Amino acid sequence: MKQSYVTKILGYDCCGIFERVETFKRTPMQLFNLPQHFVIPLFQRPYVWKEDEQWEPLWNDVRRVAELRIAEPHRSPIHFLGAVVIQAQEAQSRRLTAWNVIDGQQRLTTLQILADAACALFAQTDHSKLAGQLEDLTHNSDKYVEDGESRLKLHHLNKDREAFDEVMAADPPIDYEELSHTDSQIVAAHRYFSGVVAQWLGLAGTDDYSARAKELTNVLLDGLQLVSIELDAAENSQEIFETLNARGTPLTAADLVRNFVFQRLEAEGGDTGKAYREDWPFETKFWMQEVSVGRNLVSRSSLFLNQWLVSRTGEDVSPQATFTRFKSWVEHESGQKMAELLPLIKHQAQQYQGWTDAAAQRGGTLDSAAMSFYRMRVSGVEVLKPLLIWLHEPGRKLLQDAIDRVIQAGESWVYRRQILRLPGSDLGRIVADVIGANVDALADELADRVIGRLARLNVTSNYWPGDEEVRRTLSTEAAYSRYPRGRLRMFLEAVEDYYRAETGQPQVERKDYPIEHLLPRTWKDTWPVETEEAAAEREARVHRLGNLTLLTKSLNSKVSNGAWPTKRAALLQHNTITLTGRVVSRTEHLAWDEKHIDIRTSELIDAILKVWPVPEGHHGKVVDPQAKAGDWVELKHLIEVGLLAGGDKLFATHRDFQGKTALLTAEGDIELNGKRYTTPSAAGHALRKKATNGWYFWAVSDGRRLRDVRAEFQNAAPAGSES
Repeated sequence: MKQSYVTKILGYDCCGIFERVETFKRTPMQLFNLPQHFVIPLFQRPYVWKEDEQWEPLWNDVRRVAELRIAEPHRSPIHFLGAVVIQAQEAQSRRLTAWNVIDGQQRLTTLQILADAACALFAQTDHSKLAGQLEDLTHNSDKYVEDGESRLKLHHLNKDREAFDEVMAADPPIDYEELSHTDSQIVAAHRYFSGVVAQWLGLAGTDDYSARAKELTNVLLDGLQLVSIELDAAENSQEIFETLNARGTPLTAADLVRNFVFQRLEAEGGDTGKAYREDWPFETKFWMQEVSVGRNLVSRSSLFLNQWLVSRTGEDVSPQATFTRFKSWVEHESGQKMAELLPLIKHQAQQYQGWTDAAAQRGGTLDSAAMSFYRMRVSGVEVLKPLLIWLHEPGRKLLQDAIDRVIQAGESWVYRRQILRLPGSDLGRIVADVIGANVDALADELADRVIGRLARLNVTSNYWPGDEEVRRTLSTEAAYSRYPRGRLRMFLEAVEDYYRAETGQPQVERKDYPIEHLLPRTWKDTWPVETEEAAAEREARVHRLGNLTLLTKSLNSKVSNGAWPTKRAALLQHNTITLTGRVVSRTEHLAWDEKHIDIRTSELIDAILKVWPVPEGHHGKVVDPQAKAGDWVELKHLIEVGLLAGGDKLFATHRDFQGKTALLTAEGDIELNGKRYTTPSAAGHALRKKATNGWYFWAVSDGRRLRDVRAEFQNAAPAGSES
């Protein structure tokens, strides 16, 4: 396994020096190409990587490298994945070399899963050569494998073994719901990578698909790089494992960037001492503070440097890649010396801190950038910060009106999606794309170009919802129970500020004012109705937007739950919030009832649509509506519309089961060998004795697979029909 790049490293622990070990720079092809086994020992922890924290960043890095290679074929960018420690097993009388994985089992397992998921997709689309190249990464050739031994190159001996072996051996297309270990994190990872790879590849049979498939294969073979630390069987692997993982505090991205900055500055002949004192802003308490990003805690300095780098490169840089991408950008793309670059970083860091500090103040008027920082903080996102940094880049010289328009459009895009509770995982990439596509835009054209690009997004994962969809959702949404409290309060504050702006009043104070139900949650005691139908109508409106308001101070429970005249009088006496004042003024001689809640819901929706508008004529149409997803379709639905009928024969399509048939019952079950199965995959599994995608496995008499019949049904079904 020895390759060209070899070094010797010395490991130190509290007692001194342990033995020298060899390290190698490896691509996946170099690491996995030989017939061999990598064994995850029994004592290793189970697979714990997750979508938000590891899978998505890894996929973004793989995709970034592939897209760079497609766009610039003369370049061969590589992404560094980190280090693994493997130890040779004692020589045994068998054909395959075996290694114990001492450290790095999470990334090796994930790489194998990603390669297998891509391989399965290629196998279905007549890209057998590419599928074969990826299969060589994950499976040993039959000729090297003893009878009864697994072909998989990675062997888990811990609790993940059965799930890993099952999903890696399943024939494509994989029906994940029918796997015995469908709830396993291993299976979840395979399902995730299969989904994102398929979405990125696009429509099978096109030239674009083939080009992307080829480049993705190349990246998985030689576009990723690991440092492989390889131990002899006699070496003390535990000491090395402890040294790498358990001793000392890991360096943050900001630590690594700082070291690089000042090494480079010194090489340029700069005054590093002066630069550290005057131009490196990140040694204060503000920048050292750890902040929450998703489920992770990162230093604010590392977070800023990542977001600043996105603003400079126009690429979706994962947090784990911040240092390597920063280093590459400085060395090959920036065209600036570190002495010139450092003051620019300082300037924008100070600007960023100013927005953050202003957003934390409970009073005072905020400009559009600081208000955007506040709204992102309380709604739990960071996605627009690279855009704000980019808009305020020194030398850009944008008019404030253009900046405000871009920020408003970005907020509208993000918060309309939050209102619809749509996923946000793809939004960071879009922000990076917007920046990258408009680096050279003229100042007077930039706002229109950014808004136009957002308006053209047309897939479920990132589109900009239109007015009709937002109105339809909010009209009946139980807003109080469906949205996080801080986010809901921010929506109401935005409406309050909109109302105040109409009369020239200052912005509402950001004091976490309580959200009050006008019709109380316990309305049955003091606001009774006569019929069950009326009670149902009332209960449906308790948590709706039109029944919610902000108060400067909570009412005591007796007043809050009391009759409307009593409650209205208390609101009139203590209120300074325009949202509440409008309710009080309109109900001087009226009860607060379902009709008024509906009217006010519509009014608040009108205000939200004006706070965060869309371009004229924009409707937010998508080409992959979630209503077209196939997971909800069952055989009974196909029978109901006449595409299938009870008594139809189903034919096995797999070459090993030619001539095998099953019978479709009128209830939508499948009868096979005297037993009934409720899904196609269950029937396929019963026949093949292994996980099977039954929608692909079974065909009808004219040769169409069940998935083709299902697709015909989906394409004919009106949007939203599954609800």
